[in-house]
Amino acid sequence: MASSFLTRLARSKIGFNSLSRSVGIQASFKRHFAAVPEGPVAVERVRNIGISAHIDSGKTTLTERILYYTGRIREIHEVKGKDGIGAKMDSMDLEREKGITIQSAATYCSWGDNRINIIDTPGHVDFTIEVERALRVLDSAIMVTCGVAGVQSQTLTVDRQMKRYNIPRLVFVNKLDRTGANPWKALEGIRERLHLNVAPLQIPIGLESDLEGLVDLVANRAVYFQGDNGEVLKFAEIPKELQAQAQERRRQLIETLADVDSEMEELFLHEQEPTTEQLKAAIRRATVGLKFTPMFMGSAYKNKGVQLLLDGVCDYLPNPTQKKNVALDRNQNEAPVELVVDDAKPFVGLAFKLEDGKFGQLTYVRVYQGKFRKGDYLTNTSTGRKLKIARLVRMHSNEMVEIQEANAGDIFAIFGVDCSSGDTFTDGSVNLSMTSMFVPEPVMSLAVTPPKEGETNFSKALSRFQKEDPTFRVHVDKESNEIIMSGMGELHLQIYTERMRREYNVDVKVGAPRVNYRETISQRADFNYLHKKQSGGSGQFGRVIGFIEPLPEDSKETFVFENKLIGQEVPPEFVPAIEKGFREAVAKGNLAGHPVIGVRVVLQDGQAHSVDSNEMAFRLAALNAFRQVYKDAGAVLLEPIMSAEIEVPLEFQGVVVANLTRRRGLIQDTETREGYCIIKADVPLNSMFGYSTDLRSSTAGQAEFSMEYKTHQPVPPSEQNMISDRYHKERLASYKK
Repeated sequence: MASSFLTRLARSKIGFNSLSRSVGIQASFKRHFAAVPEGPVAVERVRNIGISAHIDSGKTTLTERILYYTGRIREIHEVKGKDGIGAKMDSMDLEREKGITIQSAATYCSWGDNRINIIDTPGHVDFTIEVERALRVLDSAIMVTCGVAGVQSQTLTVDRQMKRYNIPRLVFVNKLDRTGANPWKALEGIRERLHLNVAPLQIPIGLESDLEGLVDLVANRAVYFQGDNGEVLKFAEIPKELQAQAQERRRQLIETLADVDSEMEELFLHEQEPTTEQLKAAIRRATVGLKFTPMFMGSAYKNKGVQLLLDGVCDYLPNPTQKKNVALDRNQNEAPVELVVDDAKPFVGLAFKLEDGKFGQLTYVRVYQGKFRKGDYLTNTSTGRKLKIARLVRMHSNEMVEIQEANAGDIFAIFGVDCSSGDTFTDGSVNLSMTSMFVPEPVMSLAVTPPKEGETNFSKALSRFQKEDPTFRVHVDKESNEIIMSGMGELHLQIYTERMRREYNVDVKVGAPRVNYRETISQRADFNYLHKKQSGGSGQFGRVIGFIEPLPEDSKETFVFENKLIGQEVPPEFVPAIEKGFREAVAKGNLAGHPVIGVRVVLQDGQAHSVDSNEMAFRLAALNAFRQVYKDAGAVLLEPIMSAEIEVPLEFQGVVVANLTRRRGLIQDTETREGYCIIKADVPLNSMFGYSTDLRSSTAGQAEFSMEYKTHQPVPPSEQNMISDRYHKERLASYKK
């Protein structure tokens, strides 16, 4: 009887919590293959989530298990697995070869009565824009941390991105099967380094190779994962040796919630034990309100804990109606308009990701308001173009499923639409624009030269990659006439040159990597410059007087122009030309030809001529005034500093530290874990070229490292002089040509 009931429950896809309540604590549940409904789902049952973490924390492996347990795929394949197939979400050949995620990939599945739209994002810092644009359009996220390494450098970046877009999240402490796993150390790191109000909802039953299952602190029961792939869940009493720990951790969970939830506070003050339903409701309220972060744990690779995490996604993360989204009304001077997740409202959607597919450009769209049907017309509010959409699809990694309509809160894709990432689509009845996402500045550049026979394909590749990736920039150096590619790091640019070769049959010649330096000033300098030119007829005349000074270190602006003119010595119509001249001057500094940042220009006075003054005269006056006083303002060259984290066996610690010191690295922290040393250092990017090869050879291939951009800092004076001299010599040589 019980077996028959369980089978019916499996077929109707009732979740684990309701199942255990129905059949008692000794229940078990077996995974089933279920059809994913393609039609509309009540918006309250939709979850739009991202999976983000530091590289190699197990994001893609976790997504693979989620797809398996929800019946979306029928076999499990590992990242860079021996079968040569690879994980479902790593569809690019390069991803499967390198064993890393390069592009974010979208999929969807069902759990119980809920539809979950998932975007699996890269963990490498070079591809951080993929995380940025995914979190821009999602309602919530799972932040995966390694149970051995805990909080790592890219974990900090992901945390900042989630906070930037007010994303509620669950934390999943993964890899508890590995030697040295310690979820409590990970918990401590999350609290201290990420400053999150986090508490575990589970404790592990065993660790490392003895990991058997989990204690569910909310339902007060033990859960074991059995079967070939952990598909059979067995619910049982909490083991006696863990009962005291489980009781204390549950008390801490309730106390943490009482600090942020009034209903739980009342129960706690009256010393009343909350029911499972009351506890779950409090966790949901606090999580959606960004006051609390639930922590789950397990091992995706060993198939433990994933089903409980799926329950948590449905129980605790918000649906689209619970996330505030604001657009700007172009007809009302960009006044903010709060969007309503309602099919009856005018359609508003955001194009957040572009891909070049076999049927043309594939555009991913998040629906914020209204409903869209196949054959309807869309208006791109950025260009004003109106177009008919003949085909709608949902993406399952690189596979497409045709759909007839997309509802408010949904994510879908369309073909053949010429648009850019970040464009807003409406049904034409409103003229709204979604707020833009944060795009970091590139930190590295390469000079590339295509073969003559491949110039056409090379241009196509550059055009496509720039549309797809806002952090990938291309320009032609005016002095050397070289084509310069800029991106977020060595791997980022390496991947694009490799994609040119594979996808466009263009084998480009790559020059030495270039660091994206910046210039700034260190003191105030006054200017009084007259631009005067007479060559028959009307000439040019313009004088500008004022000063330049450094902006405060905490300023978010890189350049500020202030008009402090008194009187009419300089007619007001020439002030924009003066500002333009100064902006042109800071675009390329005199020191080494790099952009100048952190500058405040104050215009105090000037002089004009009734006949010879014009916009060009004042623009050139401003340009030359800046160049004239730039040196007097204490010009300084800034270089990008990277925050590096190296995990190395203890016997190689001295070698690695010495290598970092030679590269002008500043050791920030060292930590010992189970025979390994974690070294954290700030290192100039210019010193890190080729570091991975050096690290591999000096540690017998046993060390790992990651790094992310931290800030720009002044280079040593001797190096500044060397870089400046080289720049001026190259510039002189180009003039002689």
